Amino acid sequence: MIKKGVYAATLSVLKDDLSLDIEATISHAEWIIKEGCHGVFFFGSTGAGQYISSSEKKELISQISSHKLKNQFFLGIGNNSLKENLDLIRYGMEYKFDTFLLMPPAYGKGNTEEGVYNFYKNIIVKQPKIKIILYNFEKLSSFLFTPEFVKKLVSDWPKNIIGVKDSSSNLYEKLKIPNFLIFPGSEAKLVKGLKLGCAGCISAVTNVTHSMARMVFDNYISESSESLNKKLILVRETFDNYNLISALHSYMSIKNENYKNLLPPLILLNSKDKKELLKKLESLKFNLNKKIAA
Repeated sequence: MIKKGVYAATLSVLKDDLSLDIEATISHAEWIIKEGCHGVFFFGSTGAGQYISSSEKKELISQISSHKLKNQFFLGIGNNSLKENLDLIRYGMEYKFDTFLLMPPAYGKGNTEEGVYNFYKNIIVKQPKIKIILYNFEKLSSFLFTPEFVKKLVSDWPKNIIGVKDSSSNLYEKLKIPNFLIFPGSEAKLVKGLKLGCAGCISAVTNVTHSMARMVFDNYISESSESLNKKLILVRETFDNYNLISALHSYMSIKNENYKNLLPPLILLNSKDKKELLKKLESLKFNLNKKIAA
C-alpha cells in the first residue's frame, strides 16, 4: 500500500537498439530510492510509458516482482486501449502489484466525464481488488478532473480510488476527502501541499532532486527547511522550461551515456538548450555529485 512521501515517475533506460534496458531501468529506480525517494512509479509519462511495448513492460514487472524493494515499486498504466490497460493490470495483479497510477486514455477534445467514468468503471468491475491513483494531467490526456468528479468516483468506489496525482494543479488546494491521498505532480508544490494536508508528491524531477526533496519532506515543519525548499523550487522551475523527458535524459547522460537513448519522437535537448540548462543549474549550485546508476 502506498503511503505519504516523495515519489518519482522513474525514467526508463533504453539500449542502443531502443529496446527497454530492464536491468538499467531497475538500477535507476534502486538508486533514486537509495538517495531519498520513498518509492517510484514505472511507466508513467516520464518513463515514456506510452511508447514502450506491453511485452517489455511485462518482462520488467516479472523481474521486479521478487525484488527486495518491491513494496516501494508501483506501476503506471496509461495506454489508450482499455483492453491493453486491463491486460497489463491483470498481469501486474498476478505478480501481487495492486496499486496503479492510471490516466484516462488521450482522445483529443473528446473525453467527457461520462466516458472517463465508464473507463474506470470497466477496469474496477473486472479487477475489483485494484487500487487506483488517478492521474490528473490535462496536457496529456485532454481531460481535467474536477474536485466534484473525483468525489463522485471515490464515493462510488471508496475501496478502489485511493488517491490522485495532480499534475494539472487544480485539485490539491481544493479537494478534501478523508483518507484520500493527494500528490501534487511537482516538488515545487511539496511544502504548500503538505501544509494543506497532501500526501507528498509524485514528480518527474525527483529523478534528480530526490535527496533534496526528501530532506524538505522530512523537515518541512522546521524553519531550517525554508532555504532548501526555495532551492528545490528553483531547480524544478528550471527543468520546467524544457520538455521534462528530454531535459532529464540530457542531464543524466552527462555522467552516464545510457540515458542518451530515447524512443522517437522523443529527443534530447539541442546543444544550446542543454548548455543553458546546465548553466542555470550551476548558478543554483545544483549537481549530482554521487554516482549515477545504470
